[in-house]
Amino acid sequence: MKQLHLFPGHDANYLKSHLEKSVRKQVTVVITDNSTVMLSIKSKKDHFSLRLHRMFLSASRDIIDELAGYMRNSRKKTPLIRDFINRNTYNLKKKPPRKISLIHKGKRFNVSDVFNRVNAEYFNGTISSSITWSTRSPKRSVAKRTLGSYTQETDLIRINPVLDSAGVPGYFLEFVVYHEMLHADMNNEPASNRRTVHSREFKKREKLFRHYDRAMAWEKKKWG
Repeated sequence: MKQLHLFPGHDANYLKSHLEKSVRKQVTVVITDNSTVMLSIKSKKDHFSLRLHRMFLSASRDIIDELAGYMRNSRKKTPLIRDFINRNTYNLKKKPPRKISLIHKGKRFNVSDVFNRVNAEYFNGTISSSITWSTRSPKRSVAKRTLGSYTQETDLIRINPVLDSAGVPGYFLEFVVYHEMLHADMNNEPASNRRTVHSREFKKREKLFRHYDRAMAWEKKKWG
């Protein structure tokens, strides 16, 4: 196994000193947060000007040595640098999760209370997902048959506010919440909506809901 030589400096001054010894010229190093241009080198007769993304402060010794080699000979290939930038660029492109305001209390139902009851009865309180009433248009969601959804990335259950109505029986809301909690428990995210084809195991567990038949009958009568 190839040994990874760690670059111990982790600051611009150490980079400058190390590179100057390697290229035998004066080097100016500017650390940036520019996620478009990760590495920029300007060469003069007796001087190099480098603009490096902050990621290079954590680069290994091998990568910095490859950078020095490229500064000495711009025709030299740089596979380590290219791989290093590619790996770190992927992390940079990950947007921080958007803060989600959880809405529990509706006009008739509190989805947090429903979640807690279902969690205790069917999952021994082991589901730690968050739950909220959705803020999307209820009518549009119903047209697409989306009464609930589970997002694995944020571990969040959203319930369509069309179910927060006096005409909706409590057991049906519980069933929709139970269905989405099943997705959380089985660690899968449905591709579209509740009518998406699910695994045999999922369907088997879905039928364990004590009002399953009533819920199916009410849904069929309500929406066909």
